[in-house]
Amino acid sequence: MSFARNSYLHRRLAGLLALMLALMLALLFSPPARAATPRDQLVIGMNMNNLLSIDPAGATGNDVLGVVANLYDYLVELDPRDLARVKPALAESWAFGDDRRSLTLTLRQGVRFQSGRPLTAEDAAWSLHRVLKLNLAMASPWKSYGFSAANAPRMIRALDARTLRIDFPEPTDPKMVLYTLATSVSAAILDRQAVLAHERNGDLGAAWLLTHAAGSGPFSLAEWRAKDAMLLDRFNGYWRGPARLRRVVMRHVPESLSLRFMITRGDVDLAAGMAGPDIEALKHDASVVVQPVLRGTSYYVALSMKNPRFADRRVRLALRSLIDYDGINKAIMPNYGVAHQRPVMIGLAAALPDPGYRLDVPRARRLLAEAGYPQGFRTTIRVLSDPPLINIATSLQATLALAGIEAEILSGTGNQVYGAMRDRKFDIVVGRGGGGVEPHPHANLRALVYNPDNSDAARLTNFQGWRTGFHSPAINRLIEEAVREPDEARQNAMYREVQQLYDSEVGAIQPIAQMQETVVLSKRVHGYVGHPSATTHLRDVYKD
Repeated sequence: MSFARNSYLHRRLAGLLALMLALMLALLFSPPARAATPRDQLVIGMNMNNLLSIDPAGATGNDVLGVVANLYDYLVELDPRDLARVKPALAESWAFGDDRRSLTLTLRQGVRFQSGRPLTAEDAAWSLHRVLKLNLAMASPWKSYGFSAANAPRMIRALDARTLRIDFPEPTDPKMVLYTLATSVSAAILDRQAVLAHERNGDLGAAWLLTHAAGSGPFSLAEWRAKDAMLLDRFNGYWRGPARLRRVVMRHVPESLSLRFMITRGDVDLAAGMAGPDIEALKHDASVVVQPVLRGTSYYVALSMKNPRFADRRVRLALRSLIDYDGINKAIMPNYGVAHQRPVMIGLAAALPDPGYRLDVPRARRLLAEAGYPQGFRTTIRVLSDPPLINIATSLQATLALAGIEAEILSGTGNQVYGAMRDRKFDIVVGRGGGGVEPHPHANLRALVYNPDNSDAARLTNFQGWRTGFHSPAINRLIEEAVREPDEARQNAMYREVQQLYDSEVGAIQPIAQMQETVVLSKRVHGYVGHPSATTHLRDVYKD
């Protein structure tokens, strides 16, 4: 081939590359063409990897709370702007017994399920009985109050079509029960006849309710394609009046950068679960609003005391000193959480100031040597592959290595990470949880610390204290006494003592930050108020 021919080809190739570069720059720096979602639909982009079931008896995780809160009704609700304020919902009034051992609720008239059947106190009682009979994950809060499948028919009963009476099997703080009725997915009221029509082999409709719903909420479930999309349609017979939106569309968008482009293009109206850098970038976009909500849940490092190494208090103390709290909270947690090292959530009267844990490698090395591990050891860290959890795990892996601990990161889905935790087959989990749905210290301590029966057979899978194998009779006893204490000042003092004991006994779960959920909303969206308990209601949301 001649030199002239080569020269010609080089000029053509250079021209083609210049054209491609110009097109790429135009795509990158030109304002995106804006799409427009329908005015009567709210399109939500979110990661749906952990949305595995919507059965109120067994569904866990934060994502399902917002789904169930819009498909079903609860007896009462908490004001998202003042969590201590309980508002009427299906129950228009309620009263505690003089001895604090019962709760009587009066249901409003005229409420109908989406099937058209009237909603009665019998449906409410049966819904709670079902949770206890199935004894799945969401039975745990009720069992912690002393309810069981055997005593439920006696203790939770309809006195007539509008009156539900709940007798407490054990002394407890009645406010906690009311908060659970307002926030737990297990308290959603089901259409008994609709569910039983799909019962198979005595499962109380459990297989059907994994992917179907039978509620009275403002939206009905039109379609759910796992890890793809969920469609909720307005229920025009809703007792509060029809929702302002005709449809809610939830789209599975696991990549944060994709969500960022979609919200700026107008392909979605609300983006949830985005990475911190993408949220920061969107704070400068005039077409959207960034809305943070502080939740009562914690980001934590959990150790399994079924592993003999972590059963040693000195090793747990060493690992407490091998977490870079300051670095994690400054570099990773903005838009995800705020620094917090105690199990009781910020803002409650019983909350204590942070103890000031910090990364201290020499101390950790000394403790490991005392425990017989001067050269460290090998272990694993299970973690979801999503930010910020995977970033926290990477930071932990690096700081553990400073003391000779070689940790392999095993990232996976919710089932792979929390499933292993529920089976008590893990070494370290970097996770998120810890109750905090009810605005009460007992909610945090029950989830993270309390473990009344440490046997494998107990299967207290919804108690993260049980999952880790941490078992302190003194702490358990104090938690049980505190929730029964009628004097609020004494009760708060007892909860502070629990936290101090947990600190000195070196609990197996070390909180790092308290969760902050940050969503990005199109300015076309109005009336959206993120709920600190994750039960965000969409019935009053509307769009321009």
